[in-house]
Amino acid sequence: MSQTEQDQVVVSGAAGLGAAVATESGSELGDPAAVQARGYWELVWRRFRRDKVAIASAIFIVFLISVAFAGAPIAKHYSGHGPNDIFAASPEIVKLPSLLPAGPWTHFQNPNTGKENVMVLGAANRLGQDEFLRLLYGARVSLEVAILSTIGVMILGVILGASAGYFRGTTDTVISRLTEITMAFPLLLFVIALAATVGPRLNAITLGFFPQGVVTLVLIFSIFGWFYPARIMRAQVLSIREKEYVEAARMIGASDARIIRSHVIPHLIAPMIVYSTLIVASYVLFEAGLSFLGVGIPLTVPSWGNLLSSAPEYYTTRPLLMLWPGLAVLMTTLAFNLLGDGLRDAFDPRSGGR
Repeated sequence: MSQTEQDQVVVSGAAGLGAAVATESGSELGDPAAVQARGYWELVWRRFRRDKVAIASAIFIVFLISVAFAGAPIAKHYSGHGPNDIFAASPEIVKLPSLLPAGPWTHFQNPNTGKENVMVLGAANRLGQDEFLRLLYGARVSLEVAILSTIGVMILGVILGASAGYFRGTTDTVISRLTEITMAFPLLLFVIALAATVGPRLNAITLGFFPQGVVTLVLIFSIFGWFYPARIMRAQVLSIREKEYVEAARMIGASDARIIRSHVIPHLIAPMIVYSTLIVASYVLFEAGLSFLGVGIPLTVPSWGNLLSSAPEYYTTRPLLMLWPGLAVLMTTLAFNLLGDGLRDAFDPRSGGR
């Protein structure tokens, strides 16, 4: 091959590379100001925003949180009654003699205020409580349990998992054995036994602003759910501690605390975020399941599980009472799972289809 042909091959290859760079950066060739270095988080955001399903899930979650914590008090104000108000004596709300709860858009005279109120989704049970308000306040309870439990689980899991993976030796052995014991513990039987013995006294612990039962479930989920993130973090840290930059930090005399803070924890942020979104969905289901069985949130407190537990009584006459809380649980868990999938793909540059 002559020198001229070699020069043409080099120019052609460079042109192809330049075209690829221009396509990726979305800028014109020959415009140096448009080609800028992008940081890690900017690249994550660029990959994440291409996933329309994950974006829609994030919007739905923000909307759900806004409705649960801001919309519920507003709905209570305009409804003229609360989620725990009982209207069993109102013939428009509880039909006689069948004792069926009223259907959607039922107008009635509020005996407490003398004003006309409306139940958007009808009554939830024979007590005449508002289904719509209990659904909104139930979203608050479910999100509080799920999010606070996730925070507690991740704190314990990251601390124990990172300690086991970094220090290894005796620390790793002790934490690994503790993890195996926790994994084998029959959580459901423990919750049932707890509810049958000291459950009412534990549910009375509200810290002044939580509904009854929330603190109890958060503590139980946190104590017995940390082993999954601990195992994930241990595996990550076992790989990170062997990296060259960690070895270099040790050689210059950096302490273990500084290495963990500066070189280990930053690399755990991505799996922590992804796993947190996925575990929230599981705790929404877990709270609904325990409340459905009668061992979770007390029946006097509105929650999606409690609504589902009373709805089967009317599955032939008022089937919508099963639809609303079931749909709420389904949409919430689906949104968190889809958001977790999108974040996983965004944090992993090797994922395909993005």
